Amino acid sequence: MATLGMSAADREAVEAFRRNVVEPSMTQLVIVDFWAEWCGPCKQLGPVIDKVAQDYAARGVKLVKIDVDKDKFIAAQFRVQSIPTVYALFQGQPVADLTNARTEGQLSRMLDQLLAQLPVQAGEVDPAAADVEEFLAMAQAVLADGDAERALAIFEQIAEIAPEHVSASAGRALALLQLGRVAEAEAVLATITDDKSKDPALAQARAGVALAKDAAPVADLAGLARQVEAAPDDLDKRYELAGGLMAIGDRDGAADQLLASIATDRAWNGGAARERLLKLFAAVGLEDPWVSNQRRRLSAILFT
Repeated sequence: MATLGMSAADREAVEAFRRNVVEPSMTQLVIVDFWAEWCGPCKQLGPVIDKVAQDYAARGVKLVKIDVDKDKFIAAQFRVQSIPTVYALFQGQPVADLTNARTEGQLSRMLDQLLAQLPVQAGEVDPAAADVEEFLAMAQAVLADGDAERALAIFEQIAEIAPEHVSASAGRALALLQLGRVAEAEAVLATITDDKSKDPALAQARAGVALAKDAAPVADLAGLARQVEAAPDDLDKRYELAGGLMAIGDRDGAADQLLASIATDRAWNGGAARERLLKLFAAVGLEDPWVSNQRRRLSAILFT
């Protein structure tokens, strides 16, 4: 980009681009993400690009974000007509348009292909970032094993190192939920900005808080269960029983009651039983084998 005849602001933008993009691209693969604060699709794609770029940093991949409102001259040089627009640059030249890669898998496959073809030099891993990811994996494994107290302690250590790490905050909220500390979990989630809301662990934590607030404890759960058994078509009581079972962590019992209600009258109370069941699925985690099994049960009711 020639600087002759340009304004001082444009010259400064070009120099910054050379320093942050062109020079690193001599040895690294630089992902340039053109975005804007008002762009909804950019906010959806942003966390995906951030994560993949971090995962590939050790292989020589660097991410640079360019706000098209602040760097209009650079965006114009690349003829950016819509956003998000994402390019990969190597040795100062665009080598791939990554705009259509909207998932981690798609973006990873495209980067793998580029790295196999180009003489990109491996990058250096930030030791602090590596520690965070190592601690995060440990905390998630401990939480999956059911030791919420220990997992919470690890997540809180991560929060001291990386207070804005979304997955760590979501894990911390999930640990608090398992310990029955719903208000604290909700407070943790409130600190996370909306532009990071596509994180799967975050969605699970938010669903868990919503479910915990929806599930009301029942003083005489056994007595209510007997009432439902005596009057199985009383869907109000069955719904109350499902909430009571969720409140004590009996997801199997809650699912049984909600599925029975749907089988009796799927439209009851505006589909409340199905809505509560879907909340339960989201709180457990959509990839969990238990959820897959319950979904099959739900499908058998809905499509027979």
